[in-house]
Amino acid sequence: MPRLLVIVVLSLSTLSVLVSSPAQARQATSETHAVPDSHESWLAPHARTAQALIDAAMADSAAWDRLAFLTDTFGPRLSGSRNLELAIDWILEEMGRDGLDNVRGEPVMVPHWVRGDEKLILLEPHERELLILGIGGSIGTGPGGVSGDVLVVNSFDDLAARRDEARGKIVLWNVPFRSYGLTVSYRSAGAVRAAEAGAIASLVRSVGPFSMYTPHTGTSSYDENVPRIPHAAVTVEDAMMMQRMQDRGQTIRVRLEMDAQWLPDAESHNVVAELVGSEYPDEVIVMGGHIDSWDVGTGAMDDAGGCVAAWEALRLMKVLGLQPKRTIRVVMWTNEENGLRGANAYRDEHFDELDNHILAMESDAGVFKPVGFGFSGSDAAFDLLTQIGKLLEPIEADLVTRGGGGADIGPIMREGVPGMGLRVDGSRYFWYHHTNADYVDKLDPDHVARSVATMAVYAWVVADMDQRLPR
Repeated sequence: MPRLLVIVVLSLSTLSVLVSSPAQARQATSETHAVPDSHESWLAPHARTAQALIDAAMADSAAWDRLAFLTDTFGPRLSGSRNLELAIDWILEEMGRDGLDNVRGEPVMVPHWVRGDEKLILLEPHERELLILGIGGSIGTGPGGVSGDVLVVNSFDDLAARRDEARGKIVLWNVPFRSYGLTVSYRSAGAVRAAEAGAIASLVRSVGPFSMYTPHTGTSSYDENVPRIPHAAVTVEDAMMMQRMQDRGQTIRVRLEMDAQWLPDAESHNVVAELVGSEYPDEVIVMGGHIDSWDVGTGAMDDAGGCVAAWEALRLMKVLGLQPKRTIRVVMWTNEENGLRGANAYRDEHFDELDNHILAMESDAGVFKPVGFGFSGSDAAFDLLTQIGKLLEPIEADLVTRGGGGADIGPIMREGVPGMGLRVDGSRYFWYHHTNADYVDKLDPDHVARSVATMAVYAWVVADMDQRLPR
């Protein structure tokens, strides 16, 4: 049975754009689709469909099963790799079998970085191999690798104070995880800062709060005015060990060997599928994630899960025989991890249509237990989305907060498209982020299903309500 709907009083800023009833809303032009006057008068008719979508999503483990097949079968999907393109081909075939509309791959040229063989040998105070992951975009070391003493530093300021000690050494950034945003700069800029100080290579403590000897990769950058040096991540355990060695006054000497290299750009595709709207087919609600991943693990959490959740939400609408007033479009963007070429290509390909992009939704934080969405857009739209959230109270995914989006919808959000990012219980996300441990077993089938339901309900109501979500 549907839950009793809660009436929410709208803010004064929203009242200025309301009409008194759904009937009046239907008389508004397709350009403005004026916002109706109350939660009860416009949202109640959507409650039954919302509950049907929730029930269908929660009925079985279909989304998790499809995610498991995708990631087990095709593995990691770094831009330029054969794995990625095989996965995209399979997805397009499956979407066709699902009966979705306008299934297509939109071509994108993507960067092609190859890791190659890599190792870090501790030479002093004892000899053994330490586990590493080269940071994405790093250069290789050349034959024979590079050898040197290690200087452990704890911040950019610490290196600046010890700059004279860094020349000719391998700098290790041993920076404990406080948050991803605060710590990731040592991965992204560590090679440049170390090279500026005269270092011959850069190592970074993996950016994550928990480790079972699991190094984390990710992207980095170089500066054309600074020599390029190799850059790799060590485990949290080894970073802390080398800190202790240095604190004792011991010499730490290592040899770093990396075969990383760049190959010519390769052709990839953004994956697109739709349910075409019945009344306003040119008005589009976009939802999705990124289909590429790093070249370790299987990219189940980051971000095949977000892709499959959006895909399954659309498939369930098709299975239930639903047709929204506006078009709902699933996009799986390519090359989020090391370039955002897919996101930028989507913006460029659809630039003339962006005024009719009503809402963009992204899931790229792992499909753990959802709590709702973060939203960036107008006050009037925020009020409406907050009301829609009430339909998700049965699965505790009703929270709408200010501020949200995602890397792949970022380019179109900057052109004025309202955006929202799926919010989940992310307490374990950075345990596995960009590591060999990112497998589907880290995700609970029930949580995946809840994520499907959450994306489906928001997309459906925004696509099917009489009014256009106000900007």
